[in-house]
Amino acid sequence: MAMFSLGLFMALQPRIIACGTKMATIGMAIRFIGGPLVMSAASIAVGLKGVRLHTAIVQAALPQGIVPFVFAREHGLHPDILSTGPPPVMMQTISFSQFNIPSILRASPPPTTTIHRRKTTSSRRLSPVLAVASSTTSPSRHQVTHSMPPEKLEIFKSLEPWVSENILPLRKPVEKCWQPIEFLPDPSQGPEQFEEEVRALRQRVLGLSDEYFVMLVGNMLTEDALPTYQTFLNTFDGVRDETGSSPCPWAIWTRAWSAEENRHGDLLRTYLYLSGRVDMLMVEKTLQYSIGAGIDIGAENNPYIGYVYTSFQERATFLTHGNMARLATEGGDPVLARICGTIAADEKRHENAYTRIIEKLLEVDPNTTMIAIANMMKKRITMPLHLMYDGQDPNIFEHFSAISQNQGVYTSRDYAEILEFFITKWELEKLEALTGEARRAQDFVCGLPRKIRRLENRAKKLESRSAKFSWIFNKQVNV
Repeated sequence: MAMFSLGLFMALQPRIIACGTKMATIGMAIRFIGGPLVMSAASIAVGLKGVRLHTAIVQAALPQGIVPFVFAREHGLHPDILSTGPPPVMMQTISFSQFNIPSILRASPPPTTTIHRRKTTSSRRLSPVLAVASSTTSPSRHQVTHSMPPEKLEIFKSLEPWVSENILPLRKPVEKCWQPIEFLPDPSQGPEQFEEEVRALRQRVLGLSDEYFVMLVGNMLTEDALPTYQTFLNTFDGVRDETGSSPCPWAIWTRAWSAEENRHGDLLRTYLYLSGRVDMLMVEKTLQYSIGAGIDIGAENNPYIGYVYTSFQERATFLTHGNMARLATEGGDPVLARICGTIAADEKRHENAYTRIIEKLLEVDPNTTMIAIANMMKKRITMPLHLMYDGQDPNIFEHFSAISQNQGVYTSRDYAEILEFFITKWELEKLEALTGEARRAQDFVCGLPRKIRRLENRAKKLESRSAKFSWIFNKQVNV
């Protein structure tokens, strides 16, 4: 395997390196930003099988918050080009000033407010939900930050009394909340009773398919990545928790919501652990990878846009858990059905809170709110753990989504019906006296369900194929 110096690698900015009769394209284009980088020349190798880079080195060269595996996947490369072994022993701090590289060949620093992400390649087979959603989006996602005009901050400040009166009552007192142990074998009852309850649990889950457990793991991971979601909500200008324990009503709601949601992941994870049906090591690795990857919703630190997303997402999870409850009943596990149904009830209550917020914003600022709804729908509503990765399958989220579609748990029809629900609930078609931009946004959103349904009806039936899931010991399931 031929080894190249770092200077030569950086100078070859067209990123095409010849090796014998083979060409290895560094298409992922690690954009070396100015200033010192931690890099190992010995880790940059080009051979007949292409390029392998250590993740620690790639991470040092990427903008903060960008995960190497996600970066590679979004730029059309298989994450196998990244090495995950022990970091190189020989590390050195290298600056651009050490190399005589023409300035025109140096990558310019990324913009301070916008990150342009490459569009997902069309060659990859998407589930109908993702395919339909993708067809309704703008060509690429621009991660703009702090898009809300400063004068709008006063609107959210003025709404604090309204939040106290209309949103905070939707919290459920802790003493009236269910807790995970109420649905699980209780070790405090003694070893014999505990073992008997675990055996009964394992017997109940025998009738559930591998596909069901893939979906249950995916839903558990979505619930368990709570640090990502609370961080996401606290990026919203005007409503964030400025201190970590702020008495601001917006912040109180975010903390209460997070505390209630925390029980969902705890309960599902423990049930999966006791079932013996899943590889918990791979599940836990996926969770760590995914929390590290973060979330890319495109909310722009803008609560108008962000609360549109949370409204839609809470309704989607309400429907998903409800459908999982139905399938658990059909599979012969009434306890798991009750678990999923109970979680769905929480999601419905949370949906009501975020739906009320958008209703109020439409009342006090219809133009900005209508434009925000269109903004979010153009970007598409994706599940919050769409950057999911298990260390093996770079397309695991797409495979998980395809199974959910095929099993009727979350489908393209659900996507359209959720949008129709909010168009009716928020009375978007009845909004009047809008600005020109807001009217165009209104027309787009109100016409979108018909477009989605036409695309769904015209779509050809996808060929059945299988994929391995590390979560179920690399068994093959149809996607």
